[in-house]
Amino acid sequence: MNDEKLIGLFEARSEQGIEEANRAYGGLCRSIAMHILSDSRDAEECVNDALLHVWNAIPPQKPQKFSAFFASVTRNLALNRYAANRAQRRGGGQVPLVLEELSACISAPERTEQVLDRMALHDTLEAFLKGLPPKHSKVFMRRYFSMMPVADIAAELNMRESTVKSILRRTRAKLHEQLEKEELL
Repeated sequence: MNDEKLIGLFEARSEQGIEEANRAYGGLCRSIAMHILSDSRDAEECVNDALLHVWNAIPPQKPQKFSAFFASVTRNLALNRYAANRAQRRGGGQVPLVLEELSACISAPERTEQVLDRMALHDTLEAFLKGLPPKHSKVFMRRYFSMMPVADIAAELNMRESTVKSILRRTRAKLHEQLEKEELL
């Protein structure tokens, strides 16, 4: 089922939309949540919570790409759960590694920015990703959006781990340069 039909089911308040969304994109969202949380029960709960959030958001929102919207909601819920879990106990997952890797080129998450600064950063990141070669963009998004381990990215994209690490290092350096150039750092 395509995204337009899925959104139509949600707008019509048809519960079939939830089933179809889970069938079409549940695996992707579980994978994202699992990379962040490292716990299958928490990941499954995040996907279910994300489906509820999407149900409540559509309408009035009408996302351009349903899969990206669902994945983004899932990712945000998983990061919130990760923070809550971490407050209770120290633990694994890819989040600390990913945040450490990005810390050199993106300011600390604790620093509060004004809405305009965040919008400028979003626009710059979007343009930056569109300007990357497709392979580099896939590697970057899998690591920093889906928070996949380097080994999994290498296996999925049929690359060596050293190649993935090299692409990530060079891409972070380019991103850092771009953010400095646009005075976002």
